Amino acid sequence: MNVYFAPLQGFTEAAYRNAHAEVFGGVDAYFSPFVRLEKGEARAKDIRDVAPENNSVPVLVPQVIAASADELRSVAALVRDMGYKWVDINLGCPFPIIVKKRKGCGLLPYPDDLRDMLRVVREMPDLSFSVKMRLGLNSENEAMDVLPLLNDLPLRQIVLHPRLGVQQYKGSVDLEAFGRFYSKCEKPLVYNGDIACADDAARVQRLFPDLSGLMLGRGLLANPGLANELKGGVPLTELERRKKELELHDVLFRTFSERLCGDVQVLAKIKPFWEYFMPYVEKNVRKKIVKASTVEKYKEAVRLL
Repeated sequence: MNVYFAPLQGFTEAAYRNAHAEVFGGVDAYFSPFVRLEKGEARAKDIRDVAPENNSVPVLVPQVIAASADELRSVAALVRDMGYKWVDINLGCPFPIIVKKRKGCGLLPYPDDLRDMLRVVREMPDLSFSVKMRLGLNSENEAMDVLPLLNDLPLRQIVLHPRLGVQQYKGSVDLEAFGRFYSKCEKPLVYNGDIACADDAARVQRLFPDLSGLMLGRGLLANPGLANELKGGVPLTELERRKKELELHDVLFRTFSERLCGDVQVLAKIKPFWEYFMPYVEKNVRKKIVKASTVEKYKEAVRLL
């Protein structure tokens, strides 16, 4: 069973991916937050994030997002020219600003537009394409309606997150709807959504024994050792887990301190991880960490752990 690290905008950028691979590992492939075009050109920050020289993980899969064949062709060629052979297409992003542009899951209600865009998969046989998607924007019928198209394409795999776009990350995953897609899907299928512990993973595997893999996102941010555990590693004791998570934090903090200028930039990058990171940390300590206004105050707060 393959275990993949899901792309999460603002969290799983190169610095975090590299730190996680160094300290914890257990991940078969890391997927980057999506690379996109703005005003006809790729954003510089996206290019830096997937540049091979900035990544030390065993396998990185650049994810791309587009609304048309021309856009997909351009951004896929960009990452291909960096040397990548596997590209993932985002059909799952639920953020309204993306959905309004008919990108991410905003494209799922328009199967004709999606078919036109995905013809690029056949036009670029030197690339291996996969798709990460949701059940739909407004209805699970949207995923089922486009499944014959996906089955007909030479896709490496499909990753399905069984929520609707309108849910964003709220509410429950719909395992019954996932099962309906699973029963008709002819491509290797990966499950993504609400796997926070080994028991969650085991339940999904019992329900869907022919899965190709599992993709972990928020659950792996909150428990960075979970992938190792799912790959057969011995679960860490609480003390061992705290020690390794602090090591991960220190690697990440050192990277930001070396690459960024000034307290404001460093704190802006490191603080978001506390949204998921070390969920067991006492509330008063977490509050001091998040409210720290300088790097020195931040270090003092972290030393309380």
